Amino acid sequence: MNFSKWIGAALGWSFGGPIGAIIGLALGGIVDSMGNGSETHQDTQQRYRQRPVTQPGDFEVSLLILASIVIKADGKQDQRELDYVRTHFANMYGKERANHAFRLFKEISKQKNISTRQVCMQIRQMMQHPSRLQLIHFLFGVAKADGVVTESEVSVIQTMAGYLGISSYDFQSIKAMFYESADNAYKILEIDKSATNDDIKKAYRKMAKKYHPDRVIHLGEEHQKGAEEKFRQVQKAYEQLQKERGFI
Repeated sequence: MNFSKWIGAALGWSFGGPIGAIIGLALGGIVDSMGNGSETHQDTQQRYRQRPVTQPGDFEVSLLILASIVIKADGKQDQRELDYVRTHFANMYGKERANHAFRLFKEISKQKNISTRQVCMQIRQMMQHPSRLQLIHFLFGVAKADGVVTESEVSVIQTMAGYLGISSYDFQSIKAMFYESADNAYKILEIDKSATNDDIKKAYRKMAKKYHPDRVIHLGEEHQKGAEEKFRQVQKAYEQLQKERGFI
């Protein structure tokens, strides 16, 4: 599948609004390498602008744009962070699709003054909540790819989470999955240390439901696999508290 067919095959609502403008500029940066007769950005936008349901391609593009902002949050682009993006896409989509995605990512990363608020507000309006949670989880993975999540990166991701309509509890839950501390299990389950054993069981059932991979089934099997990591973290947190407190 050539690049122009790939970019047009799965994109829906992300070809409109501020995200569409960003993608248009990115495609302009690589249009010379497209073969004769390739579909233009304008053609593809016209064909897909009426599709309101989130497609896998919409999620992909949202990841690329937000990841490009996070990577530049600390004033530099670390190669390990770039490698994380590429590897993550390769694991999800396979080598060919990942190469197309990273090609687009590099062009997006060259753009300056991308409006985080405008991009996030478009995503919030069109993308379901479980998928937005998955975006935040991926962004923390990008930030930690160089071994440490800096305060500037946390600040940018937290700002994005606010624009995306992610609650502070959900943000702190996902953040805790990337840190080691004594109370992380409680944070992941969105409870405090004063919680009773029954509270912990109730919180586990709630979080397991919220982070279940089937919640992103509409995005395809590759994104269900990505969601499984959050689900495993919830299970791990619950099992840790079971062991510490000695309840079944």
